[in-house]
Amino acid sequence: MDDIVDAMNNAYQDFVIAVATTLEAKEASVGQVNGATDAALENLKQSWELFRVACDRAEEFIESVKLRIGSECLVDEATGSVAGKPGQPGLPPISAVRLEQMSKAVRCLVIELQHGSGSTGNLSMPQHASAPFDARFHEDSTQ
Repeated sequence: MDDIVDAMNNAYQDFVIAVATTLEAKEASVGQVNGATDAALENLKQSWELFRVACDRAEEFIESVKLRIGSECLVDEATGSVAGKPGQPGLPPISAVRLEQMSKAVRCLVIELQHGSGSTGNLSMPQHASAPFDARFHEDSTQ
């Protein structure tokens, strides 16, 4: 993480320097376009792109950490690894295998929705909410 922060900080500093250099070149040329201003503008453009790339990498890292933490919390909740507070209702724990099956089903739905179909007809999913998710698992059957 420190490397990502350092890279973003360095890219920002380079960008600020490029802005200052561009402004100085513009002032020195008295508004005339010349080689120095062209070079300064090109350097500014490159610095801006490198700064954007560094910011994008930092954002991707943050998103991956958020997803990892969320997944770990979900698994802990679902498998009962986290002790609930006394007196608070909660869902009964499910097995990690069952959680993985449900996760795969959700991924299939997301993929199908992304492809624009919008229907779950070719998935092995029930078509209405009153049917159990998968009758082979006792957690899903209605009792």
